[in-house]
Amino acid sequence: MKDIKISAASMVGCVRENNEDMILVGDTFVRNGEYATGVHLTDKMRYLIALCDGMGGHNSGEVASSDSLENLHFFFNDIPSGLDASGFYEDIVEWLESINNIIDSKGRVVPECKGMGTTLVAIAYFEGKFYSMNCGDSRMYRYRQGKLEQQTTDHSLNNMMGSSEHNGIITNCIGGGCKNSFIDMVEMTENVMAGDVYLLCSDGLTDMLKDGEIARLLAEGADATALCNAAVEAGGYDNVSVCLVEVLS
Repeated sequence: MKDIKISAASMVGCVRENNEDMILVGDTFVRNGEYATGVHLTDKMRYLIALCDGMGGHNSGEVASSDSLENLHFFFNDIPSGLDASGFYEDIVEWLESINNIIDSKGRVVPECKGMGTTLVAIAYFEGKFYSMNCGDSRMYRYRQGKLEQQTTDHSLNNMMGSSEHNGIITNCIGGGCKNSFIDMVEMTENVMAGDVYLLCSDGLTDMLKDGEIARLLAEGADATALCNAAVEAGGYDNVSVCLVEVLS
């Protein structure tokens, strides 16, 4: 059993006209707002914390991120009980194929949604085990004992080329015309310790703030809203969304 504290915030930033990001915390969707809660996780529970960064022009990125999270929310709660890590992964892969078809089909029917897509980064708690999930270049970090470390791998062109700089050109996503979408999944239960803080974020945070600045803010006790505000104050060139998951016990 684990006790966790969660804060989430999603902001449009200073340049974009609409917010294409969205966050899911349990049963709550967050866009252009903030949310905080505490959860006591038992061995029989399932709980999902996920963040999407949509893309596609006009409002279609907003549609892709909301459709993906709403669909995942329903699917996750409908997964059969008793699955091991392999079975859980197989079901998530099945969901990915399904949501890709949904997103691409809407793009064929609704012209303004053509080519829309979204990233996904998530922490799933499923019957006593923690899993990380990642598709695209939204990130999960772990902050432990003053050290911030990225836990996911960016599915991006710059990463493929061996560069640490972020350029926003992604090689994997949900929809977006990506023909071979995949999800990185890691069962991380044994590595989740009391005192850890897990950070899920869109690139609207990491393009504005260096890792060292994020670590400094976390050390000062910043919540998701404070991190988003710092990114906006640094320029806010993109939508910015952050979810912090603090492991209390």
